[in-house]
Amino acid sequence: MAVYKRSYRGYAGPLTEEWSRFAIIPRYAYRGLFQSKIMTAFFVLCFVAPLVFLFLIYFANSWGRIAAIINERGSASPIGINGEFFIAYLGFQCPLAFILTAFIGPGLISGDLANRALTLYLARPFSRTEYVIGKMSVLLVLLSLITWVPGLILFSVQAALAGGGWLSQNLWIAWGIFAGSWIWILVISLLALALSAWVKWRIAAGALLLAIFFVAAGFGEAINAVLDVRWGKLINLGYVFTIIWHSLFRLRDSFEISPASAWVMLALICGACLALLSRKLRAIEVVR
Repeated sequence: MAVYKRSYRGYAGPLTEEWSRFAIIPRYAYRGLFQSKIMTAFFVLCFVAPLVFLFLIYFANSWGRIAAIINERGSASPIGINGEFFIAYLGFQCPLAFILTAFIGPGLISGDLANRALTLYLARPFSRTEYVIGKMSVLLVLLSLITWVPGLILFSVQAALAGGGWLSQNLWIAWGIFAGSWIWILVISLLALALSAWVKWRIAAGALLLAIFFVAAGFGEAINAVLDVRWGKLINLGYVFTIIWHSLFRLRDSFEISPASAWVMLALICGACLALLSRKLRAIEVVR
């Protein structure tokens, strides 16, 4: 457009609220994710386990009628709906959330850095914090839909079927489902984003994410065996999460490290991931 015509006019339409500008990233990310049939099929399969647990809840609360049919009146239900039941639910769903993260997470930031598109984001009224929140919300929403959201639905169904004072006596289980799921989601999401920022090759970033959970566990056991210590288990994230989940669901099992040490380890991991993201996500990159 020639400047002398002076027909250019600035945008005068409505502006997006500042607090919601990060939502533009997941809005377009979901369009690309669910174009993959494999991704869509796996996401649907993630809801099979909640349906199975829903059937088990119905079975446990209908045991009185079932026992009368099979002439087992007065016997207790073989399935107890308690903290162990819901921690088993997390034990099924959280690994599925990890696989989903390994599939989606490594490509969230690496593509922008490889194509030098981060400058285009930050050249607009869009901060680095909003960029990270936008990318992270892609995982937060999807992982929530297969972890704590179905978990709280199961808890609500159990409360409705059990009646009486079951809800007031077991409200801490709902907190365990919510907090335990969110701790898992936040840690693996931050790990995926940090690796995506530093490893531009998507396959390598996914492999490193798997190595952090599986290879590090074996390395920690080797440290314990060679040095005759226990703190090597702190780099076994699966073991660390198990300790935290058991403390949230009030299961008094003995572990070689304390829940406080497990919490400190996760806090250090989250802090390290945020530091890596802050170091890498910059509008200008000097290449030597």
